[in-house]
Amino acid sequence: MNIAVILPIFIPMLAGALTLACWRSRLAQRWLSVLSGAGLLWAGINLFIQVRQEGILVAYMGNWSAPYGITLVADLLSAIMVLVAGIIGFSVAIYSLATMSRNHEAFGYYPLLHLMLAGVVGAFLTGDIFNLYVWFEIMLVASFGLMILGGERAQMEGALKYVTLNLLSSALFLTAVGLLYGYAGTLNMADLAVKLSSSDQPGLVTVIAMLFLVAFGIKAAAFPLFFWLPASYHTPPVAISAVFAGLLTKVGVYALYRVFSLIFVQDVSLTHHHILMGMGIFTMLTGVLGAAAQFEVRRILSFHIVSQIGYMLVGLALFTPLAIAGGVFYIFHHIIVKTNLFLISGIMYRYHGSYDLAKLGGLYRSTPWLALLFLIPAMSLAGIPPLSGFFAKYTVIKAGVLEGAWWMVGIALLVGLLTLYSMVKIWAEAFWKPLPDEAKPLRGEDDPSRYVLYSPVIVLALMTLTIGLGAEWFVQLALDTADQLLTPSYYIEAVLGSVDPRSGT
Repeated sequence: MNIAVILPIFIPMLAGALTLACWRSRLAQRWLSVLSGAGLLWAGINLFIQVRQEGILVAYMGNWSAPYGITLVADLLSAIMVLVAGIIGFSVAIYSLATMSRNHEAFGYYPLLHLMLAGVVGAFLTGDIFNLYVWFEIMLVASFGLMILGGERAQMEGALKYVTLNLLSSALFLTAVGLLYGYAGTLNMADLAVKLSSSDQPGLVTVIAMLFLVAFGIKAAAFPLFFWLPASYHTPPVAISAVFAGLLTKVGVYALYRVFSLIFVQDVSLTHHHILMGMGIFTMLTGVLGAAAQFEVRRILSFHIVSQIGYMLVGLALFTPLAIAGGVFYIFHHIIVKTNLFLISGIMYRYHGSYDLAKLGGLYRSTPWLALLFLIPAMSLAGIPPLSGFFAKYTVIKAGVLEGAWWMVGIALLVGLLTLYSMVKIWAEAFWKPLPDEAKPLRGEDDPSRYVLYSPVIVLALMTLTIGLGAEWFVQLALDTADQLLTPSYYIEAVLGSVDPRSGT
C-alpha cells in the first residue's frame, strides 16, 4: 500500500476529527487547522514528486486488488490537483486566523473546512466512480455547512440555490452510476475504460455519458446551469468564498477531464467537439457578460469563475495534446489566481467595510502594496503577459487555431478583453478614484493582523509570477499530463496490470 497516496486524504480527515474534539478550545482549533494545512501541503508536494519520478501510483485499500476493491490512483493530473489543493488549504488556514469570527469558529468552521478539503482531495485520488460520488457528497455536505455558517439572510438565500442545484447534480450522478454499473458490471474507472472500449451498444453509452456530463457540468458551473454560483459564492465570509472559488468548481472540471478522457471516448465528435465545445463557448461568454454588469467585487469575481471554466472546457472539447495541456495549465493557474483575488477582496473590505465599488476608493494611495498585489492576479486573470494567465490562454487559443475552431478562438479573445475590462473597473473604482465622503476606513495600516492577511496573498502572487516567468517548465508539465490523459493504457496498466486495447498493444 502506497502511503503517499493515502496521506493527502488522511491528514484533513484527521484534522476535522481533532478540531471537532477540541471545539471548546479556540486556540487548539486554530493551531490544528494551520498544522493540518501545512501537512496537506507537504503531502501534496511529496505525492507530486513521487508521481513525477516514478509514474502513476496506486493504493489498494484492504489489499483488495482492482477492480474488486477500493482503489486510490495518483497520476500527474491527480498529483497536480492535490498539490494545488494543499497550497490553497494552507493559505486559507493562515488567512482565517485574522478574518474568522469567534462565532464561526465556535460553530464548526475548522472541522467543516478540513472535512471539505478531505472530500476535494478524495475526489482527485479515487479510482472508483462510485467513490467519486461519495467524495462529492462529503464535499457538498461540508461546503453547505460552511455556506450557512453565521445564518445571515443572504447566506441562507445563496445556500438554498447552491444546495438545490447540487442535489440535482448528485441525483443525476447517482442515476448515471447505477446505469453504468448495470451495463458494465463494474465501477472501477480503469476497468470501465477497458469494457466500454469494446461496447456493442454505443448509443446507450453515449446516453450515460450525457448524464455524467450534466451532473459534472452543474458542479463545474458550466452553461446553462451555472447561476447557482454567482448567487451564492459572495455570501459567506471571505475565507470561505476564497476556498470555494479556488477549489469547488475545479472538482467538477477534474471529473469531466477524468471520465471524458478515460471512459467516454467512444464518440468524440459528438460528446467533445460538439456538446462540450458548445458548453465551453457559452460558459465563457455568459460568465464574462454577467461580470461586466456587476458592481460588487465578489459578484464580479464569481461571474469570472464561470467565465474561466469555459476555457477549461474548450481545452477538453478540442481533445488534442496541446488543448488538453492548455486546459490543465488553466486549471492550476486559475485556482491560485482566483483564490488570491477573493483574499484580496477581503482585505479591501477590511479597510472600507464594503465590497460595493461605489463605496470603495483611494486604496492606491492609502495601501500601495495592496494595489500591486491586486494587479498581479487581476492582470493574470485577464491574460496579460508575462503572467500565468497569458500562457494559459495562449495555449488554449493556439490549440483552437491549429484545429480551425475559429468561433471558439474569436470568443476566447473577446472574453479576454471583457475580463480585462472587469479588472480595470475594479482598479479604477476601488484603487484609483478618491474615497467617497460617506465611506470611512474601518482599520488602517496599524492593524496588527495585516501581516497574517497579507502573507498568503503575497505567496500566491509570487506563485503567479513564478508560473508566468517559468512558463516553459509548467507548459511541459501540462503536456506530460495531457500525454497521460490521452494514452489511457498508462492508467489502465497501472491499476489493472493490463494494457488498454485501444492502444493496439
